Amino acid sequence: MKKIISLLVTFLISTLVYSQTISDFQLSSGSAQTNNSSQKILTVELRQSHSKIKSGDNLYLLLKVKINPEWHINSNKPKEDYLIPTDVTINSKDGFLISQKNFPESKEIKFDFSDIPVSVYEGEFEIPIVIRVPENLSEGDYEFEVVMNYQACNNQTCLPPKEEKILVKVGIVKSEDEVVEFSNFNYSAFEKKPVETKTTSDSLFEGKSLILSFLLVFLGGLALNLTPCVYPLIPITLGYFGGQSESKTSRLFGLASVYVIGMAITYSVIGVVTALSGALFGSLLQNPIVLIGIALVLVALSLSMFGLYEFQLPSSWMAKFGEARSGYLGALFMGLTMGVVAAPCIGPFVVGLLTFVGAKGDPLFGFLIFFVLALGLGLPYLFLAVFSGKIKSLPRSGEWMVAVKKIFGFVLLGMAIYFLLPLIPENFRSYILPSFMILSSVYLLVFDKTGAQIKSFSLIKNIVLVLIALIGLWLLIPKEKESVQWEKVKVEQIQLGNGQPVIVDFYADWCLPCKELDEFTFTDKRVIEETKKFRRYKVDLTKTGSEETQLAMKKYEIVGVPTVILFDSNGNEVKRITSFVNADEFLKFLKEVE
Repeated sequence: MKKIISLLVTFLISTLVYSQTISDFQLSSGSAQTNNSSQKILTVELRQSHSKIKSGDNLYLLLKVKINPEWHINSNKPKEDYLIPTDVTINSKDGFLISQKNFPESKEIKFDFSDIPVSVYEGEFEIPIVIRVPENLSEGDYEFEVVMNYQACNNQTCLPPKEEKILVKVGIVKSEDEVVEFSNFNYSAFEKKPVETKTTSDSLFEGKSLILSFLLVFLGGLALNLTPCVYPLIPITLGYFGGQSESKTSRLFGLASVYVIGMAITYSVIGVVTALSGALFGSLLQNPIVLIGIALVLVALSLSMFGLYEFQLPSSWMAKFGEARSGYLGALFMGLTMGVVAAPCIGPFVVGLLTFVGAKGDPLFGFLIFFVLALGLGLPYLFLAVFSGKIKSLPRSGEWMVAVKKIFGFVLLGMAIYFLLPLIPENFRSYILPSFMILSSVYLLVFDKTGAQIKSFSLIKNIVLVLIALIGLWLLIPKEKESVQWEKVKVEQIQLGNGQPVIVDFYADWCLPCKELDEFTFTDKRVIEETKKFRRYKVDLTKTGSEETQLAMKKYEIVGVPTVILFDSNGNEVKRITSFVNADEFLKFLKEVE
């Protein structure tokens, strides 16, 4: 089943990651040259429809490319995996987005280096681009970069990928009378039916393929449960539903469904806002207010497990909605809160969705995509909630059940501490949770005698508590592990292309997969040895609102953490890792870099 899901996820990533949108630009030009001569491989000229335009309108750009007859460049969809596709993107700090880009028809030519015909562009061609100007942009002058990425080849060899950057300047005005349009701009190129504009992802989300595409997204969400970032949801779900007083399966299923829907709503909103704003995905968990809020919710739930009070709506509300409704509001609120916990789940799949939704610029469509993704993510917790809640229906419920509620209460308190760890000084951070595990186990073993009369239950309870205490003790033992030696730097201090390959690890304190990489992957002796040929940088993105983090996100196109980028000795990006990988996988990636 894991292999099937992995294949489906890989397919969806491949269809989404190259689905982007297009932009327009003003008259400018650039050229590319070979590494061993002054011969120009291609020249680029950019023309734009307006010099002044209203916010919210479309700016049309026409990219005119002329390639040297002795060379060609790969099309936007090369047939060989090792060939780099031609693409056009923009760098903008003000929210300008590509909403459409139309690549020309490619040619299929047989070359000596390939066993099959290669899809290429030759001679002269145009790439029409449409830029979506952000709504409510203030009046003034703005600029952004249009970047054309390509790989040039001739009949014998292919050069390393290169990029051409052209600066675009445009003024934003408020009234139609102030708009300035170039009279000689060729709009006919935008009226022609594009040959290769519709990517596989576009077609997937239209017509009969829509159901299939949502199914693939759902399966991708299900696969996210294999990532470390969702592990905290397991004890929280067990603790919350394990303490429910209802025993009917239908009601437990209803409560669990509302819990998952609440999780999906929050996850979807965060995903869409991230994709459209360019914020760091999952960054809410670095906000002290959010962390404290989650911890307070968990503490409040734990206190109810200890019998301090019972959650219940006001009597007037109970009369209006019926007694059965009270638990659903609590489950929904709990799900909305846990959606924030699930948000840091980042990986190639989510990166592809973020890129796709951000390029499409449709908030409703983006919400639906992430909602379906989150439903897949939450499906296992639906059954976990029902299972944990059904503990109540076991025989001889009574005093032993009170003991179970207390155990779940301590579980919720432990998760509250877990979310507060980033706010605790680093010197004490590693001792807090293990100490709580030991103290809570000792309390339940020595001082709490609830359910002790039932010998079978008491035996199981004591064994579990002893195991938890032993785990806590093991975690307290200092462990000196050799690890990859990093240079902790700011993003502007990163040096590329100096004849030495480079690894850059972008991490955050609130990122659980980042900690997994540090604990298991970067401590492997083989990885440590192989990384010695690299210059090794580590960049902290914990404070997402800082200028340093924003600069890193823009410069290296980071949408979430972890993000580990491998560069070759010429400064070209070779591999980007956006999820936890084990030592064997990481070692394989390292050996591919020259």
